Amino acid sequence: MVTLAAAAVLPAVLPALLLSGCGKAGTPPPKGPQPSALPSYQVATGTPVSGSPTLDAARGRGHLVVGAKEDQPYLGQKNPATGEYSGFDIEIAKMVAADLGFGPDRIEFKTIASANRETALQNGQVDYYVGTYTINDNRKKLVGFAGPYFLAGQSLLVRRNNKDINGPEDLDGRKVCSAAGSTPYQRIQKQYPKAKLIGYDTYSACVDNLITSQVDAVTTDNTILLGYAAKVPDELKVVGPLFSQEPYGIGTPKNDTVLRAALNDALAHHEQNGDWRKAFDATLGLSGEPAPAPPPIDRY
Repeated sequence: MVTLAAAAVLPAVLPALLLSGCGKAGTPPPKGPQPSALPSYQVATGTPVSGSPTLDAARGRGHLVVGAKEDQPYLGQKNPATGEYSGFDIEIAKMVAADLGFGPDRIEFKTIASANRETALQNGQVDYYVGTYTINDNRKKLVGFAGPYFLAGQSLLVRRNNKDINGPEDLDGRKVCSAAGSTPYQRIQKQYPKAKLIGYDTYSACVDNLITSQVDAVTTDNTILLGYAAKVPDELKVVGPLFSQEPYGIGTPKNDTVLRAALNDALAHHEQNGDWRKAFDATLGLSGEPAPAPPPIDRY
């Protein structure tokens, strides 16, 4: 059996006393997005978008600075050896950048922690942010959002041979693992109190314990779970319906409505021409999960 070492932390983890994980450390198998399978994106020429102070600043420096995650398998993950970022969110960032006139060689990805996303956008540390960033009304008071480009939701990860757990209603008496204090942890605690809830400090610890049969299921956003399943598709699978809604958007500076509109146009373009699906298939789709339909874009 193979255990996982890479940690994927949920975007909305809340401060809490965290319990130590006891799963084995290990090295994931050499499976991952193959460059040949990833779509390429035609870069718009000239100045395709005008009137955006954010883009004007990016053109002045010669490249975009895009906020991202670095620890979420097949979503946004940084290779420690090469410094390169890969995953579905990274592909979303690249495809919309192409429509803004920036090729992949003119994108600087910068890791920004979840708690610092709004500040990074407000202070101009990043031009936009793509990293499992759920759109909600409170965040809209501080930043803008293009999209959503994916509708995520809480789900369950189980061993491939498990036939007894197909949704949260099957968790009674089962050992269910999540990040202690996180939103998914609290949802199980409140809505499914008969589950035997276990909290660790990282999802990788939960997944290691799932593989070694110390817990029966892991729960968080389905995108994060799909990333772990993609690492060891012969051992893990995501099951059941989503039992929350997390619309992922591209975070922008609040008052740059020109940039937000351009990003929405770019998302629509790449959803229609098939790039969105190709990017999913080459990343999260390695879990065996078919690509869903992209959610409707909210042009507020």
